[in-house]
Amino acid sequence: MQSVPSSLTTAPAGEFLSSDSIRERFARAMSAMYREEVPQYGTLLDIVAQVNAQVLGRAPASPPASLPASLPMTQAELERLGAERHGAIRVGSARELGMLRRMFAVLGMQPVGYYDLSAAGVPVHSTAFRPVEPEALARNPFRLFTSLLRLELIEDPQLRALAAQRLEQREIFSPEALRLTREFELRGGLAESQADAFVRELLQTFRWHGQATVPLETYRRMHAAHRLVADVVCFRGPHINHLTPRTLDIDAVQELMPRHGIAAKETIEGPPRRKVPILLRQTSFKALAEAVRFGDGEGPLGEHTARFGEVEQRGIALTPGGRALYDRLLREADAAAQSGAPDHAARLEQAFQAFPDDLEALRRQGLGYFEYSRVSEAIPAGVAAHDLEALVAAGAVQARPIVYEDFLPVSAAGIFQSNLGDAARGALRAADARAEFEGALGCAALDEFALYEAQQAASIERCLRGPRPVGAPPRPRGDDGVAP
Repeated sequence: MQSVPSSLTTAPAGEFLSSDSIRERFARAMSAMYREEVPQYGTLLDIVAQVNAQVLGRAPASPPASLPASLPMTQAELERLGAERHGAIRVGSARELGMLRRMFAVLGMQPVGYYDLSAAGVPVHSTAFRPVEPEALARNPFRLFTSLLRLELIEDPQLRALAAQRLEQREIFSPEALRLTREFELRGGLAESQADAFVRELLQTFRWHGQATVPLETYRRMHAAHRLVADVVCFRGPHINHLTPRTLDIDAVQELMPRHGIAAKETIEGPPRRKVPILLRQTSFKALAEAVRFGDGEGPLGEHTARFGEVEQRGIALTPGGRALYDRLLREADAAAQSGAPDHAARLEQAFQAFPDDLEALRRQGLGYFEYSRVSEAIPAGVAAHDLEALVAAGAVQARPIVYEDFLPVSAAGIFQSNLGDAARGALRAADARAEFEGALGCAALDEFALYEAQQAASIERCLRGPRPVGAPPRPRGDDGVAP
């Protein structure tokens, strides 16, 4: 590999490109690469853009049962609506996961949440690397749902040992990507030329390679154990397996995909359609069968099915109480299925009648997270300066729902299963392995509830400080740039 000129190896701190900017560049590059590799994904992006434009066009006269009327969007959110919200990758070893954590830190992304998908018959556990500060999310919300294969769930000991050997032998990162990661950690940032080089090098890790690194017979054995095992172990690296734009009306996208020659999965994952969207709804087109040369390019030609296109509609982030109600209603819908209720959508609609479908009800009952802001510095007569509810009622403070930025284990597993082509499987026998996962990460995964709670609490604290007396000096600002 050609060496990098020494002039690119260091830069004064003031010349570093922000992690938000690097993440923006990486997300754009990933999208361009995936559209080139999977042309159907480009068609999906066109459908989503069409639906979003229609929703926004009719919003003033006829508010849709989605966004923005029931979940208001800022101008910044509208401007980034066309950007992909997340992608997904799968890695095979603790070493790979730990290195990815360091590389994603360059992009300003931290691991949030722990998802054990083995309960749904998928032999992985996962986290979502994403920006965590509201300002960083507003700049670019791109995230990567990252799964680690659980080798201990491969029942055949010989196959398990072979998979471990194959994973140990491969190197999914280029020397230059590793060097630039160390440079970032040492210097605290990357200059623009370094950042562009880092994006190019990291992108190679997620590129599709139409060559398997194993003989066809080995691939078939891995595939028989689980399709995902074959996808992780039998290739040179963790090719991106899907990207996901955000839509304002996922039901419309689901309806339009077949009209454009796209085979959509049968059902939308997540809660039913509501006036106020909650958490996350997802759908996708089914994974494509792609030509693969086995035996590291020297063997017979076959095919592999793994990559697809997904779309999501996001709603309000739920509190632990709201999530408990959500989980209970999902269980009720599942129980109805066990009793023979035929229609999935109808079961969900029936169960979720017990979930309030009004923003103010969600707020008052403590089911969703909100960000509070002052509409006016003037305090209405008869209202206490530190009475939040009274200030909201008087119109002096407004409450805006906080958008959910994370994932649902059931939805993730449903997408995985539908696109791996597996019939429904029972739960794998697997002990909770969060400690092992976080050991591989090299840190604890952040608690998503704590992030939303902190955002809400900080906004309340700002609102209740009261107006600053006329002529008073400016309040000192803290390290976060916010007046304490």
